[in-house]
Amino acid sequence: MIRRRWPLLVLLLLAAGAAAWFLLPRSRAVDGVLVVRGPLAQTVVATGRVATPARIEISSQLAARIERILVREGDRVGAGQLLVQLRSEEAEASLAAARAALAEAQGRLVQLASVQRPLADQALAQAQANLKLAEQEAQRSRDLLARGYIAQARVDDAERALANARAALLAARAQAEATADGGIEGRLAAHRLEQARANVASAQARLELLALRAPADAVVLTRQAEPGDTAQIGRSLLTLAQNGETRIFATVDEKNLRYLRTGLAASAVADAFPGERFEASVYYVAPAVDASRGTVEVRLVVPKPPAFLRPDMTVSVEMVVGRREDALILASEAVRAADTDAPRVLVLRDGRAVSQPVTLGLRGVGTVEVTGGLKADEVVILPTSAVDPGERARLRGKPAARGGMQPVPGFTN
Repeated sequence: MIRRRWPLLVLLLLAAGAAAWFLLPRSRAVDGVLVVRGPLAQTVVATGRVATPARIEISSQLAARIERILVREGDRVGAGQLLVQLRSEEAEASLAAARAALAEAQGRLVQLASVQRPLADQALAQAQANLKLAEQEAQRSRDLLARGYIAQARVDDAERALANARAALLAARAQAEATADGGIEGRLAAHRLEQARANVASAQARLELLALRAPADAVVLTRQAEPGDTAQIGRSLLTLAQNGETRIFATVDEKNLRYLRTGLAASAVADAFPGERFEASVYYVAPAVDASRGTVEVRLVVPKPPAFLRPDMTVSVEMVVGRREDALILASEAVRAADTDAPRVLVLRDGRAVSQPVTLGLRGVGTVEVTGGLKADEVVILPTSAVDPGERARLRGKPAARGGMQPVPGFTN
């Protein structure tokens, strides 16, 4: 009897197993990632250009022929170094004429002191002596007339001579006062001398305009003229880049404005030298947004610029806007509705997919910091897995551990 019932029992067990297979809910195979702890950095990446402290356009203030140009593109020049020598016969002739007028004014002053002043003094002394004699002669004539020795006509002549002597004395005194120290002749001669010196200085300054010099230490960027050309007023002959701090002017999408502030550490790499990174620091964030492009200008200083940097070179800048040394890190692809106010994840707990709201912090390269809702070593189901909240689930394989600080281009949120 037992032998005959054994096959029947086996069939019943198989039927029960098949019924359980079809009737009971089955778990779905899913892909998951592990929540881990580690360092995390959030960065903002921007593109910019190398800028110099100032660009200097060397041009002439006079229309003149170019005699020499002593520098070429790429030359480094020092402050005060002669760059371009112009030639102008008119300016040279003006300086010669001004110097001749100065010599004449100086000679006039010497002549006044050594010749005119002594002559005026002698003329004054002579006029005083003549007046004294005329007074004596007039008095004698009046006495003789009273005694009846001479006629009235002779007295009239003596009086006339006295009046002339008095007038001559007045003229001599005026001339002596004019040529004396502080007199009008001396002041006029001094003014003429000052004017002549000013004319010489003006002519020299005009002539010095023909020598174009570097106003500061710089590098020659462009040369737009050659010897023999005529320099036109205001037309650039050379373009210089002033030496000084190397800076980077970059533009950042305005959605990253909340992350930007002065003092941010950054690293940069030139497109022409992708393997050569160098450090920079943010020192300026524009107070306004460029409405036409939706960007914010950021300026960075490069404390130790590499030798290969050139003005206007294109560079990529990565600014570190947040850093956490011990963060709870999750792959950003595992977060659902990450850009909303209610981000969530599906966590594998006790063999089921559980919907879990999460709070997010820093965002790195392909990773995000979880500040609430999860614990380390929990498994989060990726959205690529077809499973709904509450369903039974099982891992298809070992969960991937993703996260950590990334060294190259950062997340731009």
